Amino acid sequence: MRYQNVCLEAIAYTLPEEIVTSEEIEKRLEPLYSRLRLPEGRLELMTGIAQRRFWPPGMAPGEMSVQTGERSIRLAGIDRQQIGALIHGSVCRDFLEPATACGVHHRLGLPGDCMVYDVSNACLGLLNGVVQVANMIALGQVRAGLVVGTESGRSLVESTITHLNADTSLSRHAIKAAFASLTIGSGSAAMLLCDRQLSRTGNRLLGGVVQTATEHCELCQGQGGANGGQGETLMWTDSESLMHEGIATAKTAFAAFLDEVGWTRDDVHKTFCHQVGRAHQKLLFDALGLDPRIDYSTFGFLGNTGSVALPITAALGIENGHLHPPEKVALLGIGSGINVIALAIDWQRSVPGHAIDWQRSVPGHNVA
Repeated sequence: MRYQNVCLEAIAYTLPEEIVTSEEIEKRLEPLYSRLRLPEGRLELMTGIAQRRFWPPGMAPGEMSVQTGERSIRLAGIDRQQIGALIHGSVCRDFLEPATACGVHHRLGLPGDCMVYDVSNACLGLLNGVVQVANMIALGQVRAGLVVGTESGRSLVESTITHLNADTSLSRHAIKAAFASLTIGSGSAAMLLCDRQLSRTGNRLLGGVVQTATEHCELCQGQGGANGGQGETLMWTDSESLMHEGIATAKTAFAAFLDEVGWTRDDVHKTFCHQVGRAHQKLLFDALGLDPRIDYSTFGFLGNTGSVALPITAALGIENGHLHPPEKVALLGIGSGINVIALAIDWQRSVPGHAIDWQRSVPGHNVA
């Protein structure tokens, strides 16, 4: 994929106020920990995740997507009547039908000739949406497009805690498949793309690649209610296999990515990646031959927020001075399935995604 006239004009985010620590989750798992004699602190020790955030119970994902989408439109300074596509890309949605994008479109007051639909692809839904909007702009079908999503991890974490405590047949080995579910958090993100002629930033999307390894589609499977917390949700993950196969797929994709956009490893000034945990980050950067100091991480205080993890991390990184334009930026997304998307941005100007003093509620956060 190569683009000449597509710009990533704004990245916005919204975070929940409620913070839930890994220590709190382990206290609620006391029946399981006592029965299996598990050491306290293992959740944070193994993942590097100290806390995650949750929306209020029952909150519809589309409600927050409207707020985040509105923020991105204002940041971009784009006339909303020029937005010709709206894609809602998160796993979580308001209903099975209509598309969550419909309600978001209506409440944002977007034009009637705006293309509206949902995209769902595990942790890559928003990046898939970025590629689709970029293609529309490149083809001259639209001048600007909005990709937005909101993930809600409360239902999955709550259901997993209940299941692990209730099923007394579970062994130490058996609970490993549910471990990844306890790392999930919540958040909302939006990315607004536009034609280069409309851009105030000049942050060009240069291109990218996709890579799949669907022979591993059974390594992570979720079921149940994904509509912001209604109904029981459970997910089973072979975390170790998924990590290694995902990184292997990312290594293949990264080599193709450098070739496609004409970069070398030394040309990559900064990265924003999907957020899983400490072990994943280390192994990924070792495999790609990149210095981890060019990366910005949020998993320690946000956990894994699914499809919105990468754009939230990018928005926070921008806000906290991780980028020093002009720089070449790589967006590296890995999702279960397995799917990988790598996108290249020629970053010229940073526009903060949110104006809150989030650091006050994130003690000990680490900026790379």
